[in-house]
Amino acid sequence: MAHTHAHHGHGHDHPGQGHGHGRAFGIGIALNLGFVLVEAWYGWKTGSLALLADAAHNLGDVGGLILAWMAYAAAKLRPSEHKTYGWQRGSILASFVNAAVLLIAMGSLGWEAIQRLQQPAPIAAGTVMIVAAIGVLINGATAALFISGGKTDLNIRGAFLHMATDALVSVGVIIAGALYLWQGWAWIDPLASIIIAIVVIFGTWSLFRQSLHLLFDGVPEHISVPKVRESLAAIAGVASVHDLHVWAMSTAEPALTAHLVVRGERTADGILRDAQVVLHERFGIHHVTLQLEAEACAEHCA
Repeated sequence: MAHTHAHHGHGHDHPGQGHGHGRAFGIGIALNLGFVLVEAWYGWKTGSLALLADAAHNLGDVGGLILAWMAYAAAKLRPSEHKTYGWQRGSILASFVNAAVLLIAMGSLGWEAIQRLQQPAPIAAGTVMIVAAIGVLINGATAALFISGGKTDLNIRGAFLHMATDALVSVGVIIAGALYLWQGWAWIDPLASIIIAIVVIFGTWSLFRQSLHLLFDGVPEHISVPKVRESLAAIAGVASVHDLHVWAMSTAEPALTAHLVVRGERTADGILRDAQVVLHERFGIHHVTLQLEAEACAEHCA
């Protein structure tokens, strides 16, 4: 039997890439950029390192959002003769850079805070608390824009994590300000920074690990290759499965290729249709390339 390739059409919208996210990125970037300017100004005016550090951290996040937005847009660019998959891999790269930047930023914030613990400085706590409260509102609202897409797309989840951790950072700054007003503890400000840095590093680590895994064509976390192999082998007319590969073309788009050894009278069309339905419905894999081989041919090929 000749080798048969089955290919699914790609005219459909993929899950996790709703049209609303482009707008969500735009609103998020505008809001956060405005807030960074306010925060940096007041940080400079009040001499609060916490606010300046938070402004720098938020500026990094605006960069992260812009990066995620560019990757989201790149995933929508049409494939060409030179790039047959288009620019989909950009979303994985953006997730990785986003996580790496956040880890580095938190490392440096923690280091700065450790220096500050040795020589605490007074802060204008009232102003700091008001600005941080605005930060909670803005970051919380931006995070909410990305909740829906974060379940299916690692890149959008990265943007959501960024904003949610920012809201958390601002809450920490408010608590530190309140404790400073109440007790006059100057060391509470750098201590809050250290705790925040640790929380953010823990939250970002899985994003860093997953995006690195996908960069090296790892299998997306929600897909089990043994289960995929079992499901394909269980199709009527399929004798065995070999050369099975599963990887991610983008943060929202898994792909699969496999060779199916067929026996019996079943038509190639029936087998391919069953395989596509199983992969689509059980594993959410739309991008499927299958090669059918007769048993004699398979032995010869091996």
